[in-house]
Amino acid sequence: MVEDKLSVNLSGVQLKNPVIPASGTFGFGYEFADFYDINILGSISLKGTTKEERYGNPTPRIAECKNGLINSIGLQNPGIDMVIQKELPRLKEVCQIPLIANISGFSVEEYAYCCEKIDKEEQIEIIEVNISCPNVHNGGSAFGTTPESAKQVTQAVKKVTTKPVYVKLTPNVTNIVEIAKACEDGGADGIVLINTLLGMRINLKNKKPVIANKMGGFSGPAIFPVALRMVYQVYEAVNIPIIGVGGVETAEDVIEMMLAGATAVEVGAANLKNPYACKEIIENLPKVMEKYKIEKLSDIIGLSHD
Repeated sequence: MVEDKLSVNLSGVQLKNPVIPASGTFGFGYEFADFYDINILGSISLKGTTKEERYGNPTPRIAECKNGLINSIGLQNPGIDMVIQKELPRLKEVCQIPLIANISGFSVEEYAYCCEKIDKEEQIEIIEVNISCPNVHNGGSAFGTTPESAKQVTQAVKKVTTKPVYVKLTPNVTNIVEIAKACEDGGADGIVLINTLLGMRINLKNKKPVIANKMGGFSGPAIFPVALRMVYQVYEAVNIPIIGVGGVETAEDVIEMMLAGATAVEVGAANLKNPYACKEIIENLPKVMEKYKIEKLSDIIGLSHD
């Protein structure tokens, strides 16, 4: 069966394929159910969620770039209680696959609070802890920039959860390997990397930054080589699964990420310009596997390493 050839396992959670829409690029999932049957996906990383409702950063907060885009959304979301009461039941009507909750916070206590709440939800099978968002002042990236703080958040979340915890790391650091190892030491079940790079654009007409926040997260195909390099490096340093993300647009990109060491792959910016991006990648995977004589995707994880 094709599904058996595509399936992967994340800390005991079986996915029918490794393709996962990345948090912040797929809403809460049900929005895309109008385009295609989202049950074909491996999983969905849901929109980033915080304790309280957030309206996000001031506009404008999107800037186009060559081979990518910059966003400074600022974690706009309805808050953890509304996600549980409203968004998850709405998604359940159209989606029965394992889901990944994406949790952000402005303090260690907030991370623990939100993760403990979402851990009780049957639909959620993996918790993705975002310590890497570069768009929010006094939070997000602050926790992901040192091994000590990354480990502290990981330990706090693991104390109050029963489901696998995957920590999403920022690439805007000097040593991604040390931070990944600190998360593993703190009890993380897996690593997600990378989140967006930090970038900006300037409007030549008014001589001002395009984005109100001046800088934002740079994503898209231009960052793929950076993401691939970091996945490769971290794979050699940790003994827990990696979800690779950053500039993935094609089935070939998915396979390249897996060869570097990713067990599964998240697709981000591609969803924003083509709502069928994940569907097309999944449909193309068997053909690309045949071309490169790959029998099962799970066999190629980390195969590029000596």
